[in-house]
Amino acid sequence: MRFALDAEQRQFAGSLHELLGDAAVPTAARRWADGDPAPGLAVWKQLAELGVTALAVPESAGGLGAHPVDLAVAFEQLGRHGVPGPVVESFAAVPTLLAEIGHREWLPALADGELLATLVLPPHVPYLLDADVAGLLLTGDLGTGEVGLLDAPAGGPERSVDPVRRLFRPGPARPLATAVPGAVARAFDLGVLACAAQLLGLGTGLLEMAVAHAGRREQFGRPIGAFQAVAHQLADVHVGLELARPLLHGAAVALGDRSGTAARDVSAAKVAAGTAAYRAARTALQVHGALGYTLEHDVAFWLTKARALVGAWGTPAVHRARVREALR
Repeated sequence: MRFALDAEQRQFAGSLHELLGDAAVPTAARRWADGDPAPGLAVWKQLAELGVTALAVPESAGGLGAHPVDLAVAFEQLGRHGVPGPVVESFAAVPTLLAEIGHREWLPALADGELLATLVLPPHVPYLLDADVAGLLLTGDLGTGEVGLLDAPAGGPERSVDPVRRLFRPGPARPLATAVPGAVARAFDLGVLACAAQLLGLGTGLLEMAVAHAGRREQFGRPIGAFQAVAHQLADVHVGLELARPLLHGAAVALGDRSGTAARDVSAAKVAAGTAAYRAARTALQVHGALGYTLEHDVAFWLTKARALVGAWGTPAVHRARVREALR
C-alpha cells in the first residue's frame, strides 16, 4: 500500500501544531497534574473550535464523521504537544462506542467539547482516566459486548508513572447496552489507533527537543550534535518514527474500510509506535543528561507520558499476541 496525506490533512496537522504551540500546553499539563484542570480545559476549548472534539462523532449527531486517518493526524499532534486529559476516550473511543450502540444523546455535547468522557475496557483498559473531570463514565466488555454507565469511580486516583494521568478504579455500572461485541471491539481498536498516534507524536516531540538541546549544548567547543555518537542516535530515532508512521496510516485505512485485518493492523501500529517512542525517550534522556530527570524541564513530562502510553490500551505483549494470532 502506498499512502500519503492529502493537502487538506497536512494543512489540518499544521494548524493544530500551530495552535498547540501557542497554547502553553506544558504549563497546562503541570497544573493538571497538581489537580487544577482549568488551563487544560481551556486548551480543550480551543481544540473544539478547530473541530478536533467532533472528528469521531457522526454528522447526524452534530459531528464531522471524519475518517480514522484524520483522527490519527489529530492525535499525532496531541501527542507531540502532550495535551493532558482523556483525549483518547473523549475524542475517539467513547464517540465510536456510543454511535455503534445507538445511544446518541451524549454525542452532540462530546462534539462541542462541552462533555468529557472516559471508560474502562477490562482487562486492557482497567482504569478510568481523569474520572474526576469527566462527565460521562462508561464500561465495556470485549467478550460479551455489554456496555454500562457508571455514576462514579470506586476510588482513586491511583499513582501513575505519568503524574498528568489520574487513574480511578471503576465502581458499579448500570446496563446501557447488551450483546454488541462488535461495537465494543471497534471502540477498542479506535482507542488503540489513537494511542499509537499519540505515541508517534510524543516520539516526534522528544526528538525535536533532543535535537534542539544537542544544537545548544557545547562540549570541547562544539555543539554535542556535531559528534557522530550523538548524531547517529538521533538519526536512528528519526528512522524508527518514520517507519512506524505508514503502519499507523495503514491501520487507519483498514479501520475506515472495516477490513478484516483492522485489529491486526492497529496492534502492529501500536507496537511499532510504542517501540519508536520509547527509543526516542531513552535517547532524549541521554542527550539531555541530568536535565532529563528534573520535573522543571519540559522533557520530563514527555518521558513519563511515553512510558505510560506504551502500556496503555494494551501492552506490547498483548498486541504482539494479536498480530501473531491473526497471522496464524
